[in-house]
Amino acid sequence: MTFDIGRVRAAYPALSDGYAYLDGAAGTQVPAAVIEAIAEAYRSGIGNVGGAFPASARSGAIVAECRQALADLTGAHPDGVILGPNMTTLTYRLADTLSRGWGPGDEVVVSRLDHDANIRPWVQAAGRRGATVRWAEADLATTELPAAQYGELLSERTRLVAVTAASNVVGTRPDVAAIAAAAHAVGALVYVDGVHATPHVPVDVGALGADFYATSAYKWSGPHIGTVVAEPALLESLHPDKLAPAPEGVPGRFERGTAAFADLAGVAAAVEHLASLAAPAGDATAGGRRQRVLASMAAVEEYETRLFAGLLDGLAAMNHVTLYGKAARRAPTAFFTVTGHSPRQVAARLADRQVNVWHGDNYAWELAGALGLRDSGGAVRAGLVHYNHQADVDRLLAAVAELA
Repeated sequence: MTFDIGRVRAAYPALSDGYAYLDGAAGTQVPAAVIEAIAEAYRSGIGNVGGAFPASARSGAIVAECRQALADLTGAHPDGVILGPNMTTLTYRLADTLSRGWGPGDEVVVSRLDHDANIRPWVQAAGRRGATVRWAEADLATTELPAAQYGELLSERTRLVAVTAASNVVGTRPDVAAIAAAAHAVGALVYVDGVHATPHVPVDVGALGADFYATSAYKWSGPHIGTVVAEPALLESLHPDKLAPAPEGVPGRFERGTAAFADLAGVAAAVEHLASLAAPAGDATAGGRRQRVLASMAAVEEYETRLFAGLLDGLAAMNHVTLYGKAARRAPTAFFTVTGHSPRQVAARLADRQVNVWHGDNYAWELAGALGLRDSGGAVRAGLVHYNHQADVDRLLAAVAELA
């Protein structure tokens, strides 16, 4: 397999504006194939599902293909793919459903490393049920999330463990499989936030030990659609609130309202795009999609790791820059401050030089607070994705160097 960055970048119309898009951790640009898939769905005519007319059947086919594509992306079963507007909305929905069996004395475990979307829904649900919240702490010097601490946090009263597969600000990739194994040993379920991991590494929910795995398509070149995948049998045991005439089966009973059918077509196209990233030119569809996704994402991880090493080395060499995060395994995301400039000022200066970065706590509310950054404006976040290239990194480093 090869990774041709020129071919990859050519697929993205937005990149022609000359900016260095280092804001991918907040949302990626979209390739032409995804734009065309969404437009084609509208051009062809779509209707709500379950009707006796062709437009309805086209929507049904789009939904089925989207579920299969997401199953191929994550290693899940298509009948266990829940679709929704975003990860946060779906997590709140599942927190409400799962917590119905909790009560005083029950426990849930969350981590300070996580995005707040994998913390607050569980904390609030536990509060409503009188359950206890226990916290896994990140090592602030390294931003690692030591798996060994879960041995002390878990008990036979633990009902759920929520943990990220990759921090959205410092990139730390915890040992989710070890954490999940410890949770399962006491009978707890494991809810994994895969939003920041999915764009950067091959995903296998079975190998991770995730009972639930959440991801959002707009973080990996798709439209604003979220999904949570789980074993169909597990979903069969859960009964969320729903409208009386809404589907009784799974995963449909977890999906509220009419789906954004054209966007679902874009999700399937985005998965196909990911599957083609490392394919030989002219042979983008050879082999099964699951195998192609795994091979392409392995190539993506290797490419991004090399590019990120140069970004980190460049920032670390600047005396006026403070970097946060030293995890052994991490997604390609840098979180840093610049002496004498607020994070907002740094982001604005970089934007003047056509470099897009984010600033603030980026919803890593607990981690930013633990690091002492939340009340002072957070930090600057620069995140690489597969369409970034060396020129993007060079432009960022030159712009930050000017702030000395």
